[in-house]
Amino acid sequence: MNSYVNMGVGALLGTVFVLMSVSIASEGIFKSEAPEKAGFEIAAAEGGEGAAAGGGEAAAAAVPIADLLAKADAKAGEAIFKKCQACHDGSKGGPNKVGPNLYGVVDRPIASHEGFAYSAAMKDYSKGGSEKWTFDHLNGFLHAPKKYVAGTAMGFAGLKKDEERANLIAYLATLADTPVPLPTK
Repeated sequence: MNSYVNMGVGALLGTVFVLMSVSIASEGIFKSEAPEKAGFEIAAAEGGEGAAAGGGEAAAAAVPIADLLAKADAKAGEAIFKKCQACHDGSKGGPNKVGPNLYGVVDRPIASHEGFAYSAAMKDYSKGGSEKWTFDHLNGFLHAPKKYVAGTAMGFAGLKKDEERANLIAYLATLADTPVPLPTK
């Protein structure tokens, strides 16, 4: 045989030997046990009347909004609104961004802001414009938008802290020519 062929075959066999050795060693070092139960369990809440009807009631917060707004601070809500400004404008006559302008949103019919293309889910939830953004609706929606209006295009995860949500809603109430008075207990 030619010496170059011998060297090539030796190199090939040496490479195979090294790769097999590394494979066997890594199997011994990084061995993982087989799980008792394959896959992941996905726990989903059973949909009641609220979930079947379009959502809102399923994600409503536990504390009544009137109680939360009694202690709310609109100035603190203004700071929280900075999270919203990436997608929403709050100035009078301001532009729509990724989301609609929020000036005058409290007590405005849902999915009704001029010039904004709402998702089908939001249009359905508005019931043809008969539903309004009440304090209760805002509280539920801001708590968990995707749960409150299933299928909404709003990608925000929500504000889980009651105090933050109440402060933001109190601030949103100030964004109007004639602010809607906060509910009393």
